[in-house]
Amino acid sequence: MSSPNTPPVSAQDFAASILQHLKTSLGKDAPHASLYDWRMSLSLALRDLVVDPWFESTRRTYEARGKRVYYLSMEFLIGRLIEDVAVNLQMDEVASEALESLGQTYEKVVADEPDAALGNGGLGRLAACFMDSLSTLGIPAYGYGIRYEHGLFEQHFDKGVQVETAETWLEQRHAWEFERPEVNYPILFGGHVADEDGKAVWHPEETVIASAFDTPVVGWEGRWANTLRLWAAKPDRNFDLESFNRGDYIAASAPEALARTISRVLYPDDTTDVGKELRLKQEYFFTSASLQDLVRRFLSEGGDLKSLPDYVAIQLNDTHPAIAGPELVRILMDLHSFEVSDAISTARGCLAYTNHTLLPEALERWPEDLFARVLPRHHRIIQLIEAAHFAEAGEQVRIIEHGEVKMGELAFVMAHHVNGVSALHSELVKETVFADLHQAYPGRIVNQTNGITPRRWLYACNPPLRNLINDTIGTAWPDDLEKLQGLNAHLDDPAFIDRFQAAKDTNKARLSDWLKDRDGVSVDPAAMFDVQIKRIHEYKRQLMNLLETVALWNEIRDNPNGAWTPRVKIFGGKAAPGYVVAKEIIRLINDAGAVINGDPATKGLLQVVYPENYNVSMAEVLIPATDLSEQISTAGKEASGTGNMKFALNGAPTIGTLDGANVEIRDCVGAENFFLFGLTAAEVAARRMEPDYARHAIEASPRLGRVLEQIRSGVFSPSDKDRYAGLVDGLFNHDYFLVTCDFDSYFDTQRVVDTAFADARSWTRLAALNTARVGWFSSDRTISGYARDIWNVRSMLATGSGDRDVA
Repeated sequence: MSSPNTPPVSAQDFAASILQHLKTSLGKDAPHASLYDWRMSLSLALRDLVVDPWFESTRRTYEARGKRVYYLSMEFLIGRLIEDVAVNLQMDEVASEALESLGQTYEKVVADEPDAALGNGGLGRLAACFMDSLSTLGIPAYGYGIRYEHGLFEQHFDKGVQVETAETWLEQRHAWEFERPEVNYPILFGGHVADEDGKAVWHPEETVIASAFDTPVVGWEGRWANTLRLWAAKPDRNFDLESFNRGDYIAASAPEALARTISRVLYPDDTTDVGKELRLKQEYFFTSASLQDLVRRFLSEGGDLKSLPDYVAIQLNDTHPAIAGPELVRILMDLHSFEVSDAISTARGCLAYTNHTLLPEALERWPEDLFARVLPRHHRIIQLIEAAHFAEAGEQVRIIEHGEVKMGELAFVMAHHVNGVSALHSELVKETVFADLHQAYPGRIVNQTNGITPRRWLYACNPPLRNLINDTIGTAWPDDLEKLQGLNAHLDDPAFIDRFQAAKDTNKARLSDWLKDRDGVSVDPAAMFDVQIKRIHEYKRQLMNLLETVALWNEIRDNPNGAWTPRVKIFGGKAAPGYVVAKEIIRLINDAGAVINGDPATKGLLQVVYPENYNVSMAEVLIPATDLSEQISTAGKEASGTGNMKFALNGAPTIGTLDGANVEIRDCVGAENFFLFGLTAAEVAARRMEPDYARHAIEASPRLGRVLEQIRSGVFSPSDKDRYAGLVDGLFNHDYFLVTCDFDSYFDTQRVVDTAFADARSWTRLAALNTARVGWFSSDRTISGYARDIWNVRSMLATGSGDRDVA
């Protein structure tokens, strides 16, 4: 059952549109069309239906002179778009019927679409969810980012070792974008700054051109559409024919190659000096282009730049676009003759900054000599910003210090609001990384707990559960997710619980088939699917999950006749290419999994599965099938998380620490319905003050000591017995993320999970309760909070009594 709204076209007319695109856009007829041809024709036929609401939304915004939101993000993890667009247009069933009438299978065509990996994880997926919600709520907005030729690398395993290869989403034509060759801006690098006639003048050494590519983002039921504008880097001068004719072919193409490098790869390895320089150039490239674009748009409407904050809200998604502060000051001063103080106050009136991390290494800092060499004008401007900050708040917090430019501090000083992304995180931001700035600028830090779009993360990815919800409480929930509370009244209805379990069984069978077809791995759908999928990082503690898995393996082998709950431990995620420890953890998971999976003594009771190349499309299969959600980061380190919300929404209870949005999820579902373990953030800080805390924890836990000795002695790496000696030594002596201290609590809580899962009906009720009570975690609610508390914008969607109030 889908939404009661009437689709914009019939299946018959839509089939005709597909055939027309097959002929005129692909140059094929049906008998000779490949899967690619059908997929492109379907995409273009759907895109046709987006253009009218897109144009209408843009026209209405211009006519109303409405305030626009500009969301700047290094990542937009948009994933596949066919199903996303079809669902929001209420065209999913029509498209399926139309393709079936043409002898094609909708699911097969959809699966052929490349997964645009323009992000690393939660940061980029959050940006994509926010774009969906901005359109659903009818808030005029642009998303700004980079059109990477190669997104996040493809991950493969070679004897358990992560191997990175180039991602190729643009190897084929991207059906959803519109190239805008007329929209391009010069981006300047290097050179020097001279004082001329009382003004600072930048004489750059290098110029590249930022060229725009637009993707329309349509909201629920096609009521509004915004724009995702991604920038590609191009050379500022044409092909050097003279060099080519001399036979110097490399020199002839050098400008193009150097320019394309900037938008070629998401997150190039920055462990080298040249890698750092490229990362800084990428960040400035898309930020400068975006600011030039929005200023151009504002001026084209006859605006006075002094009123820019009344019409422009710029949100910095993490520190990657923090250069926006000095860049907007540069534009106002150097191009529009603003005085320093006016430029700074005007820029600050536009800018807000979202902090996503408490990890010091994730708050970017650039070597000052590198920064001054690449962006000499901005180096000077930051000194002006710092002087103005000192005059206002004192000198206890510097932006440039110890030979580094601190981008977190810069973003904070240049923003009118700074927000954390969960209640706990926002308080920790005040108490830790920005404690002094919080004291200097009280009230600047606010909270906006993250959310997820229910359109993709329930309606589209989980049809069995979607249909059950529609049949139980109606079809009004996809854009008002708190209506899921209506399911609470059905939690003790045996028929509802039976259908909920049937939906979960269907999803688990789907995942089982997917793993078999894709990786040749057989899993038992009757077992508990225990899932941890996220970027591999020490603070996320995939290592603790693996240690518990080995400990469980030992327990089963020691007591083979015990009443064990069969488990399939599923891992998914990539490690940054230069993150050595994270890559070691991946290899250990694969090595240990090979031994455990090959052990006849535990066969059918414990299995480790690690499908390679985790991405959005994989998540859409894994999450609906999950029985237990692993959210086990060290308390105080995960800013929010959004995977935790996706799992709970799809009926997976959580085992987790009091970290990030876990705290709020636990509040929503009830403490008795959350498998809590581990130290609190305050206890973590206190434990780190104790000498040799990790060694003492290991000595107090024979179970953990046994596991570590097995790993150290080569039980899981018999061909290289010392392979993990360093990793184990790190746990004894440098366990900053307290894996050892939380291990016993985690292991014991997992055994509570075993007992709970063994009572099938009680567990299913618990799963359904999670779905019923986490509607608050919709990204629509999050965006409404930003609109009210930070951006001061309103919806452009008319209701019976005026504009829609998103507050």
